[in-house]
Amino acid sequence: MEKHWKTVVGKSICDYFFEAQSKCANSEDVPPVIATPHHYLINIFRNSLYFVAVLTNEIAPLFVIEFLHRIMDVFEDYFGECTETSLKDNYVIVYELLDEMLDSGLPLATETNILKELIKPPNIFRKVANLVTGDNTNISNTLPSSQLSNIPWRRMGVKYTNNEAYFDLIEEIDAIIDRNGTTIMCEIQGYIDCCVKLSGMPDLTLSFVNPRLLDDVSFHPCVRLKKWESERVLSFIPPDGNFRLISYHIGSQNTISIPIYVKHNIQFREGSNGRFELTVGPKQTMGKTLESVVIECAMPKSVLNCTLTPTQGKSTFDPVKKNLVWDIGKIESNTQNTTRLPSLRGNIVLSTGQPIPESNPILNVRFTLNQIAISGIRVQRVDMHGEKYKPFKGVKYITTVKKGRFQIRT
Repeated sequence: MEKHWKTVVGKSICDYFFEAQSKCANSEDVPPVIATPHHYLINIFRNSLYFVAVLTNEIAPLFVIEFLHRIMDVFEDYFGECTETSLKDNYVIVYELLDEMLDSGLPLATETNILKELIKPPNIFRKVANLVTGDNTNISNTLPSSQLSNIPWRRMGVKYTNNEAYFDLIEEIDAIIDRNGTTIMCEIQGYIDCCVKLSGMPDLTLSFVNPRLLDDVSFHPCVRLKKWESERVLSFIPPDGNFRLISYHIGSQNTISIPIYVKHNIQFREGSNGRFELTVGPKQTMGKTLESVVIECAMPKSVLNCTLTPTQGKSTFDPVKKNLVWDIGKIESNTQNTTRLPSLRGNIVLSTGQPIPESNPILNVRFTLNQIAISGIRVQRVDMHGEKYKPFKGVKYITTVKKGRFQIRT
């Protein structure tokens, strides 16, 4: 799928991207910026999809990367998910959205609530009506009301029976742990996703218990920067509906508690057998339960099969891709007795005549920890001004792991 603005660029430009892709072992390792003799290729990889922007002039790469992520966010909001299938099923809407989001190569309308007034989201009834009438367009005939407002991200005359504001503070851990259990690198990418359904034109302020922990912060355009710089308080008139209020980064210079540990014993022996043992347990979870715990291990090519028995969950081994997956599920915080901790033990079958692998495989761990932000950041209070009603306000904390970004070296 391709979309051109200003000038048409030949498909042969993609050969530079495919060449860079072929040199990478993992899909996520493709360089985000690829320079060619006459163009720059800037790409992102999400949901097993590449989005590639072709630039004829030099421009700030982070500006383009942020816009590509915004495109994917809009697609996810419209279609429920952004996958190859969902894009093919909504081909027309995809092009209509791209026409509105970018004008002559410059970002124009990127707020979902504005786009939904311009382009109607897909549903079953609209698809049936389009088939009957032969009308394939989803573009509205009226100008969005937000275009008439001095606040471009919020439409006028918003009314709700139940006035609610929900804030999800989500933190994703990136970590590398060596074979001795020492943390080599640990960083946090955090963000606050909001669902605000408030009548009128509310003015909100959100304050933190310890805002000094926040570093490398990026804001939604609704946030007043001077208020943040002087008082470390988020002051804003929110868009209507779902939006991301801020994104932030917490680097390795801060002390970050790792909430999970893995004891491992992986041995490849001379001959055709090996031993594989893993034990997983909670650590510094503050009484919270580890959920959706999954461990993946890419075995060496010389491994023919694995005969492993888990004490909890289910383990599978793909002999073609050499990929071992152990889906553990939940680990209670009070599981301190080592005999009750989830473990995976068994034998590894190696190819006869093959040399012993030079190094042990890397373990990729995924988990979710609800009701806690592992960095220690907490929302102190949320206040509303400008309207007389009292809204319901809720804050939820989630700590999770990006796929392949929490690595344990064995």
